[in-house]
Amino acid sequence: MTGYTMLRNGGVGNGGQTCMLRWSNRIRLTWLSFTLFIILVFFPLIAHYYLTTLDEADEAGKRIFGPRAGNELCEVKHVLDLCRIRESVSEELLQLEAKRQELNSEIAKLNLKIEACKKSIENAKQDLLQLKNVISQTEHSYKELMAQNQPKLSLPIRLLPEKDDTGLPPPKVTRGCRLHNCFDYSRCPLTSGFPVYVYDSDQFALGSYLDPLVKQAFQATARANTYVTENADIACLYVVLVGEMQDPVVLRPSDLEKQLYSLPHWRTDGHNHVIINLSRKSDTQNLLYNVSTGRAMVAQSTFYAAQYRPGFDLVVSPLVHAMSEPNFMEIPPQVPVKRKYLFTFQGEKIESLRSSLQEARSFEEEMEGDPPADYDDRIIATLKAVQDSKLDQVLVEFTCKNQPKPSLPTEWALCGEREDRLELLKLSTFALIITPGDPHLVISSGCATRLFEALEVGAVPVVLGEQVQLPYQDMLQWNEAALVVPKPRVTEVHFLLRSLSDSDLLAMRRQGRFLWETYFSTADSIFNTVLAMIRTRIQIPAAPIREEVAAEIPHRSGKAAGTDPNMADNGDLDLGPVETEPPYASPKYLRNFTLTVTDFYRSWNSAPGPFHLFPHTPFDPVLPSEAKFLGSGTGFRPIGGGAGGSGKEFQAALGGNVPREQFTVVMLTYEREEVLMNSLERLNGLPYLNKVVVVWNSPKLPSEDLLWPDIGVPIMVVRTEKNSLNNRFLPWNEIETEAILSIDDDAHLRHDEIMFGFRVWREARDRIVGFPGRYHAWDIPHQSWLYNSNYSCELSMVLTGAAFFHKYYAYLYSYVMPQAIRDMVDEYINCEDIAMNFLVSHITRKPPIKVTSRWTFRCPGCPQALSHDDSHFHERHKCINFFVKVYGYMPLLYTQFRVDSVLFKTRLPHDKTKCFKFI
Repeated sequence: MTGYTMLRNGGVGNGGQTCMLRWSNRIRLTWLSFTLFIILVFFPLIAHYYLTTLDEADEAGKRIFGPRAGNELCEVKHVLDLCRIRESVSEELLQLEAKRQELNSEIAKLNLKIEACKKSIENAKQDLLQLKNVISQTEHSYKELMAQNQPKLSLPIRLLPEKDDTGLPPPKVTRGCRLHNCFDYSRCPLTSGFPVYVYDSDQFALGSYLDPLVKQAFQATARANTYVTENADIACLYVVLVGEMQDPVVLRPSDLEKQLYSLPHWRTDGHNHVIINLSRKSDTQNLLYNVSTGRAMVAQSTFYAAQYRPGFDLVVSPLVHAMSEPNFMEIPPQVPVKRKYLFTFQGEKIESLRSSLQEARSFEEEMEGDPPADYDDRIIATLKAVQDSKLDQVLVEFTCKNQPKPSLPTEWALCGEREDRLELLKLSTFALIITPGDPHLVISSGCATRLFEALEVGAVPVVLGEQVQLPYQDMLQWNEAALVVPKPRVTEVHFLLRSLSDSDLLAMRRQGRFLWETYFSTADSIFNTVLAMIRTRIQIPAAPIREEVAAEIPHRSGKAAGTDPNMADNGDLDLGPVETEPPYASPKYLRNFTLTVTDFYRSWNSAPGPFHLFPHTPFDPVLPSEAKFLGSGTGFRPIGGGAGGSGKEFQAALGGNVPREQFTVVMLTYEREEVLMNSLERLNGLPYLNKVVVVWNSPKLPSEDLLWPDIGVPIMVVRTEKNSLNNRFLPWNEIETEAILSIDDDAHLRHDEIMFGFRVWREARDRIVGFPGRYHAWDIPHQSWLYNSNYSCELSMVLTGAAFFHKYYAYLYSYVMPQAIRDMVDEYINCEDIAMNFLVSHITRKPPIKVTSRWTFRCPGCPQALSHDDSHFHERHKCINFFVKVYGYMPLLYTQFRVDSVLFKTRLPHDKTKCFKFI
């Protein structure tokens, strides 16, 4: 405050302050000017000098800061790169802009197409709805037309006669009995099921005289028969057993007649009764000789002409194996065709024709004309001449070395024991059977025994005497298995036998083996044949065959299964639509009531068995003329005409001529849950799949927390009674389709492979159609058959681990095929696929069909199966050789045939591939 006051009030203070201000302003301006001069002059010089020195220190080619013209600046490397990047980005931006505009244009076009497609879909839906309405109206009109043009049929009301009905008026002569005048059809309507009542032999006095073995065998087979009923009031047929009698029981005709007339359901004349007299020995007496049997049918092995009523009575084979099954190991093979002897005969004639006619006086009174000539002397002379000529090795003996077996008059008695006769027949190509000299003895038990033994060991029977009535002759075509030669042609027999080719001879031997196994071999086959003969005569269809009732294992379904990309990659092959409607079954067999009329002889003489003896299957197919199938019009529906075509239409129809069909997958598994779930998931989306039947072959049930995949079709898990590979081929009642795809739980097949196999099977329904092929081979050093899985240009088997077959074969495998084969499968836990191939080849005489597999068959990484065991192949060798012994020959056939799709590996123009896909 004091200083400020002094300066303000003047004095020295004021003058000094002004001078200081002026001096400081001058110094400030000078300093600023000097600083600006230094900055503007020296700093550029120093920078220029520094930069010049730095450039000179670098290489000439790497100068960056040297003095250059402005147009040379872009030549620097980094700048050039930046320029290139700028140019590239500019070009890409231009291209992207062009593409953006192009895509916008395409999006606009696609939006228009989408709108058009939506409209087309709506129009198609409207058209589809109209078509459905048209189809519904057409079906309704069709039903109305059918109702107008066809009468409404209903099952006939069954009217049972009274218990004490007298039936039809008796015929004038008992020998004149035929079905039309001695059989009461009212008791046997078409829909009756053919009930049969069998008298209990132990409840009648007659039963105490019967041979115990015959009675026991007969009762056992009657209890197991599907037609036998215990209700006598509803029975269509009544069966009574009268023989064979025990030794030395001799029942007088009047006593036997009294026993028959005392039966509770005899009804005065015995109509609808069958009297069965089974013979175990060649000397079995004709018990019903001079016995009035009324209107009852007679079934026995010995008949006189005056006693036999053609078309009414039945000639049956002798009961040789009463309580035992045939031993297949003792039956000789059917090859080689030629054996040691061309023909053989052993026998001794006990009584001449003329002396026998004196004893048969009651029948002689009914004969007309003179007794015929006795050709036996000429036969003996001719056969001895052939033996002495030594042109062929033959053996004929007209005198027994030991005591001959008892026989009827004029009949050639058997020599030796049964075992000795069989050993000789095993060495014989043909077996001579000389009929009795008495022409009125149409058949005898001794003659039937010779026929039985010849067929059993594969010696082709040569019957001398055309008047003979062979067993079941009105049903069987014996000319396919035996030679029947009139006795006057005995001099031509040698020439006739030499003229037969090996193929014809083998065919006759095989047919004879089939007839013996089916109609002669056991008590069960004889009883079934007698009932089947009568049922066929009165035209009643067979009863439905039993199916295995599936015991379902409850299981939980999890989330929907995904689609394996490997399974879905089908190339250009259109698999067909995945069914959106519920699964549908194959149509049932509809020819039950007309079958016995249209397929009469064919069904009884078709190898390998007569389905007349067995009930009908639900899918009983129709037999093509060239195939041989198990009886009753069996076989498969003939292919010809109907749906199908070329190109896409043929593909859409699946091939073949059944326009609508599905198949069932049968998968056998054993405690491999993870592998099983993966296999089931691979079936998701498979077209034409009806359902999946999982055969759970383990006694241990699946895990309770196991979630089964939802593949869009039902999955039926079936529990089996025991662990057996035969369960794979059981005819489960849950299988409602004719086509079965048998597949292992570790098999890996693509959908296109499965569909192509299904299409092939539809055109070869009588064959096994599958993927993995195998073949059999003859081992020369060991003289036996071998199973071979090596790659080869031919095959004879297709493994059923991935194969299609008809459900019909499941019935044959489980109910008709010899039990010895199924027992061996259980013993080795192996060979069930070989057994099925043997069966089908034996029936059809055709090899299986292999289709091309485009991917791997086995599941990679899955646990090892039984087939990886070292003993697996050794067991399969044994199986093949055992099966050959059972069948008597090797039924497997080689083939070099493999099926590919029509256009497989065919180069086609690009515009044609959509029209011609795999078919």
